Amino acid sequence: MCGIAGFVYADPQRPAEEEILLKMLDSIFHRGPDEDGRWTQGNKALGMRRLSIIDLSTGSQPLFNEKRDRLIVYNGEFYTYQEHRKALAEKYRFTSQSDTEVILRLYEEYGMGFTDRLRGMYAFALADLKEDRLILVRDRLGIKPLYYTLTPTGTLVFGSEIKALLAHPEVDSTPDLQALEYLLTLEYIPAPLSAFKSIKKLPAGHTLTYSGGRVEIAPYWSLEPETQSRSLSQWEDELESRLEEAVKMRLISDVPLGAFLSGGVDSSAVVAKMRRLGVDPLMTFSIGFDDPSYNELPHSQRVSDLFHTQHHAETLKADILPLLPRVLPQMDDPIGDFSVFPTLLVSEVARRHVTVSLSGDGGDEIFAGYEHYLAQKAAETDRRFAGGLGGSLLRGLSSMVTPSSQKKGWRNRLLRYSRGLSLDPGLRHFRWTVFLSLEQKRRLFTPEALKEMDLSREIHLRDPLKRHFQKAASFDSVNGELYLDVMTYLPDNILVKVDRMSMAVSLEARVPLLDHLLVETAFRIPGPQKLQGWTTKALFKKASLRDLPPETVYRRKEGFSIPMKSWLRRELVPLQDKFLSAGSLDSTGIFVFSEVEKYRREHLSGKFDHSHILWGILLTQMWFHRFILKEADPF
Repeated sequence: MCGIAGFVYADPQRPAEEEILLKMLDSIFHRGPDEDGRWTQGNKALGMRRLSIIDLSTGSQPLFNEKRDRLIVYNGEFYTYQEHRKALAEKYRFTSQSDTEVILRLYEEYGMGFTDRLRGMYAFALADLKEDRLILVRDRLGIKPLYYTLTPTGTLVFGSEIKALLAHPEVDSTPDLQALEYLLTLEYIPAPLSAFKSIKKLPAGHTLTYSGGRVEIAPYWSLEPETQSRSLSQWEDELESRLEEAVKMRLISDVPLGAFLSGGVDSSAVVAKMRRLGVDPLMTFSIGFDDPSYNELPHSQRVSDLFHTQHHAETLKADILPLLPRVLPQMDDPIGDFSVFPTLLVSEVARRHVTVSLSGDGGDEIFAGYEHYLAQKAAETDRRFAGGLGGSLLRGLSSMVTPSSQKKGWRNRLLRYSRGLSLDPGLRHFRWTVFLSLEQKRRLFTPEALKEMDLSREIHLRDPLKRHFQKAASFDSVNGELYLDVMTYLPDNILVKVDRMSMAVSLEARVPLLDHLLVETAFRIPGPQKLQGWTTKALFKKASLRDLPPETVYRRKEGFSIPMKSWLRRELVPLQDKFLSAGSLDSTGIFVFSEVEKYRREHLSGKFDHSHILWGILLTQMWFHRFILKEADPF
């Protein structure tokens, strides 16, 4: 695991400066503190920071073929590299034991078809000097990040994080206010957009080819609506086999490894497979909260006791202000997900003991684990059989209800559901995952900011989301909702959060539930078998009973979150006073002060829960002060 960066000038006579490459790599030192690798030749520069996981002694990069006319810098893990190495050994001479070299040989053997043979998480740059082209590749699910820009002079600059690109003097740092509108709406910015106008994300499952100053981007993988008819027991057998295979592959390591354990069904299933596969000692890691309605430590301890793990747990208290200076530098492409804080802390706990940690991320998006899938099903049922009457009654009832300070509960669910029903049905389940309506955004953003935004249509009618909504219609109703999350929320929020916070402490996080063959299997299962009645993740839960007790499998889903709504009423008030003041808002020019103040007053009164909106505004303000106004320490 590591971080990569580089650039290529369109003018073949312009020499690439090593000092610029060094600055780019220094900005992502945290991604790979073990080793620095750099290469410049002519107009090209490629580099990497290495976190040594496999082949500790001979896995240095950039890695070349014997003619030195092809080379690669690579971030990730290629789990099936050993079988491919055996197949290629008669034709090619290998000089290392690394998975990186196998990727280079696969390219030499199969050309651009080599991506079909990759299985793992990865983002890499491969320079073919013979063909005078650079190829960027990102894994199918977007587990590993990759950003790029093409400057006005035709220079291609790329890196694992935006901060690496910003270290190049040609890269423009103008903010993209349209992208920030998505951030306030969804709490993440959908690919290929980033928070900067000139910088793009390479979408998951895509390649970028740069040659002669021109860029071509193409997909090499996609999910298709190809459900199959099998019995529930047959699906359970296949899921169990696929998951065990995926976990086994992710145990390949020359350094210590463990697992994040929340006590939910996904992380518990991963830990169960690790124990079955003989991992010993098996170390697990959890974070809890001093607010009991958010604390999952008893659940994780129960699973730890069951599988006799060496369990390490810590409690996150309400004083999160010291965490902000550590989190904000990782928000160069910001996400509004509250759980960045516990994700950073659980990664720190794990890093004290291991270099690699497996996680249960991805299970909700491929097996239908979120409550908003139930909300969408309820709304569709109401529309078909009651003409929307049930929704109308609930909206009336919700007007008499105030939110609870608890994490969940019937009041909070009722308020969230009734609010979603008032939004455009074309949004599908996004109605329960957006945090600002068009009308709210038109009041919240300043006239100057609105000039740079398209608010004439809802987000599902605009690119980059429009194409995903169009394809989702070709799946059955449940799998269509899952497809939308796999293409957007998963790579642009969940996996960004896990990658940024784990790599901030030089920890590699592996996600076996997002093995692409397991994901393809999940999407061959008809949606109604995954969302059975009002039971989320029904089929996966049934399969997990083979390893886990019912109280773990069927306990209510909590989610990895924090009591932000309470903290915004107490501990984070001074931070709001600073960044949401009239002066601070004027300096960024994005938000209308009177609207922000209205949200603050209503939230502080306890009558409304505006935590998602207020945190989104606060995060945007802090991001702007650090990355646009370039205040070294905005706190």
